[in-house]
Amino acid sequence: MTLNTIIVGASGYTGAELIALVHRHPQLHLAGLYVSAGSEDANRPVSALHGQLRGVVDMPLMPLSSPQDVAKQADVVFLATAHAVSHELAPIFLAQGCVVFDLSGAYRVNQADFYPAHYGFAHQSSTWLEQAVYGLAEWQQQALSAAQLVAVPGCYPTASQLALKPVLDAGLLDKQMWPVINATSGVTGAGRKASLTNSFCEVSLHAYGVFSHRHQPEIAAHLDTPVIFTPHLGSYKRGILATITAKLAPGVSEAEVGQALSYAYQEAPLVRVLPAGEVAKLQAVQHTGFCDIGYQAAHGHLILTSAIDNLLKGAASQAVQCLNLKFGFAETTAIV
Repeated sequence: MTLNTIIVGASGYTGAELIALVHRHPQLHLAGLYVSAGSEDANRPVSALHGQLRGVVDMPLMPLSSPQDVAKQADVVFLATAHAVSHELAPIFLAQGCVVFDLSGAYRVNQADFYPAHYGFAHQSSTWLEQAVYGLAEWQQQALSAAQLVAVPGCYPTASQLALKPVLDAGLLDKQMWPVINATSGVTGAGRKASLTNSFCEVSLHAYGVFSHRHQPEIAAHLDTPVIFTPHLGSYKRGILATITAKLAPGVSEAEVGQALSYAYQEAPLVRVLPAGEVAKLQAVQHTGFCDIGYQAAHGHLILTSAIDNLLKGAASQAVQCLNLKFGFAETTAIV
């Protein structure tokens, strides 16, 4: 099986990672790279923007002037586009029978009233919103196999949920105390577009989106529990480290936490549960599709650490992982 695959929004950092993954996937044929019709990058070779692709993929970035016509050439579409753009484009590609993997937030929460408050637009595709499968890959294998639209989780939600979900589902936490998530991301998480805050001389470790970041309700909705989430911008390029503090239910031991994590991910090749007391580190996951999870319990409390590469496990490689599960390919194909 060879699937004709296109990437829309291919000029960004996540787009470049998708290009590399699709290029080395034996069951995918890279059929086209697209940017918005008015993009200044239109008609430039992608390797002129991302030097690591020079001599590997030198295809031009074509302006997406007629998505209906482009859809006829594709079996699979990756949307690495802004939320509102994905909201509009996904139904067009889906109507032509394409399988769509959307890396924006446009279809991540199956509640229409979520979007005006957190994304600034009213959702107009209620049918696809209801049918979209949330692509937290390790927890959605069965649903992904039948999906036509996959909403790839956000980077912070991926790191946070992979660590918290096993212990929540096992009933190991005191639900009267909200888990507290402090997570730091590299600057690539803010995208390729230039801004003063992300410029070299201005980048400084700081919290942002306090009590207002849209990933907080995404995490809470899919964990079915309230959380306190504070993101931070780090002065480095890539990777997310989440440190999560929670109160254990009475009598729960560190060993039980380890058992819950190990059981949940015993057949998950891209999640590595570390020995008790060992903390997850960015260096071990940067430029990989792995999530590393550390845990330590004391005095009735639990601290989890979770590390991922925001551009890979937090975006592009998780999208390809979802594709592998959808089509029955080996889960790690093109990723490891």
